[in-house]
Amino acid sequence: MTKQIPNIFTLLNLICGCIAIVFTLQNGITIQYDANNAQFIDLSEKIWLASLFIGIAAVVDFLDGFVARLFNAASEMGKQLDSLADVVSFGVAPSMILYQFLRRSIAAEPDGIDASIIWLLPAFLVAAAGAYRLARFNIDTTQQYGFKGVPIPAAGLLIASLPLIFWHTNNDTINNIILNKWFLYAVILVVSGLMVSTLPLMALKFKDVSIKNNLPKYILIVFSIGAAILLQWLSVPVIFIGYIILSLVFKTTTA
Repeated sequence: MTKQIPNIFTLLNLICGCIAIVFTLQNGITIQYDANNAQFIDLSEKIWLASLFIGIAAVVDFLDGFVARLFNAASEMGKQLDSLADVVSFGVAPSMILYQFLRRSIAAEPDGIDASIIWLLPAFLVAAAGAYRLARFNIDTTQQYGFKGVPIPAAGLLIASLPLIFWHTNNDTINNIILNKWFLYAVILVVSGLMVSTLPLMALKFKDVSIKNNLPKYILIVFSIGAAILLQWLSVPVIFIGYIILSLVFKTTTA
């Protein structure tokens, strides 16, 4: 029975991803309060709730690996199941977020309501790149303490931060940037490219607790805490960039 506990966590990851997709599809609900006195309200989109469930999926994704090591229950099936769950939670769900932001951005343009769906399809490049990244990872045995290319959870969390920044940052300039379709296309291309790349990036796994062997990881942890305190949700893309820079500066190996 203990052998299945990590798989239960993995399936919870998948369920969180499914719930995140549901929230991206809530385009607004009209509610009638009183049939005799026609009063209606329009509820705004709740895409930022999808971000929260992607975040929960990331926590569960971390825990399934921890539990697998704790119970010595790692298995090939668990590895494949983990990748399938990650495609949904950190590939499909973030792609849906990008799709909805592109839809909102293009709809605001003149005649945007009649724009072709072709303008929205690039959002799904993230899911495709993530699936490719996971398939390559599954057949590569050299990525124990480092990665080749950005791991899909990091890419998914970066995209999931966009609704949180948009709905919880009172800065019109930042919000206008997020709703700019060219910015969104750039995010899609950069994130997808980083996932399928072979850049040497560090994994947050510790062989020991010494500063000498883990200096970039400790720097990233301190940097992340400081950024979170100062920038709140805006810290997520800043931490993502810091992660890339630190990995390249310290030339993380995958062995």
